[in-house]
Amino acid sequence: MSEITYDDFQAVDIRVGVITRAEPYPEARKPAIRLWVDFGGEIGEKRSSAQITRHYTPEGLIGRQVLAVVNFPPRQIGKVMSEVLVLGAPDADGEVVLLRPDHDVPIGGRMF
Repeated sequence: MSEITYDDFQAVDIRVGVITRAEPYPEARKPAIRLWVDFGGEIGEKRSSAQITRHYTPEGLIGRQVLAVVNFPPRQIGKVMSEVLVLGAPDADGEVVLLRPDHDVPIGGRMF
């Protein structure tokens, strides 16, 4: 793994958002959920698609705080234009577990 500088890290804008809406995405190649994540005034609500069906249901995601990269360019994922990358880590089986703060924090907060 190559080292990066602090400036490289600062270039990745990771913010706290809250999931306001979640729907099944049956058209995806792998099972996925469409997400709408609110990052507050400066960034607003953004859309994403995530392969998180092993541990999460759409209704169980509403109101959950998550961490996401907000400064990637939008990317077409099937019929969904993904505007942010919601972050997760693999469990022992390689399934995604979402990253989130231990305590509720103001939405839009930048990770440091």
